[in-house]
Amino acid sequence: MKILVIEDDVETANFVQRGLREIGYDVTAVHNGHDGLTRACAEDWDMFIVDRMLPGIDGFQVVTSLRARQITGAILVLTTLGGIDDRVLGLNAGADDYLTKPFAFAELAARVAALGRRSRKASPELQLRIADLELDLLAHTVRRGTDLIDLQPREYRLLEYLMRHLGQVVTRTMLLENVWDLYFDPHTNVVETHISRLRAKIDRGRGVPLISTVRGFGYSISAAS
Repeated sequence: MKILVIEDDVETANFVQRGLREIGYDVTAVHNGHDGLTRACAEDWDMFIVDRMLPGIDGFQVVTSLRARQITGAILVLTTLGGIDDRVLGLNAGADDYLTKPFAFAELAARVAALGRRSRKASPELQLRIADLELDLLAHTVRRGTDLIDLQPREYRLLEYLMRHLGQVVTRTMLLENVWDLYFDPHTNVVETHISRLRAKIDRGRGVPLISTVRGFGYSISAAS
């Protein structure tokens, strides 16, 4: 998850940035509201941690501006002001959560994780794309370029699994378990047959092939196949 920290106290910003990076988040810190808005609008972010009292543009103005620009990443406000009225103002401005300073890092990490889960539930993945190949998870349709491709249900599941593992090698065992729900080897060529059929529909006569065989290991899908 990609997080932008907008905090004017350098020590606090470094503390938050270092701690969140240590548990696996991609974190950038800036130290005033103007720089925060500039970075927020220039890149895609999953979450913003915004100090209430910022020089130049205060935290509430930052939050309001983000929402006015239709930036939908989760927002956690940090503040030394713990009054109910202040929290209500922040939430009404568009913030998703509020944390009063001083705070324990464990609580910050828990709130960040909770907001991340909430954001993923609120914004479900609707499409998978690789190069000019598009799989629509709602309509259950597949297109390559402008062509609509007719797939059988098992072929669709196979393609979806490959696309969700973009650039990774998936083994025959992984496909049997996740596409066919088989936790034993049926000693048939069912995987190979379906891969062949899928390639004929997805790749044959359509320019750059996307599905490749990794000999001795399994299969992969990528724009550079």
